[in-house]
Amino acid sequence: MKEVTFTATLSHEEALAFAQFLKRAGYYDYHRCADTHGGDDEVYEMLHASDKIRTALAEVGYAPR
Repeated sequence: MKEVTFTATLSHEEALAFAQFLKRAGYYDYHRCADTHGGDDEVYEMLHASDKIRTALAEVGYAPR
């Protein structure tokens, strides 16, 4: 698997709002957007990716309770 690293610049408001979104989004939210014809693999990939982004936001001070 090839890894991808990227940098995004967000305003305080954008970072807070996106951190809140990631906190609230769950399996069924991603399931509605995923291609599930071959199973739920894409759903779990999306969940895993969102966990990584949520962790990165928390590391810079955006970890909503």
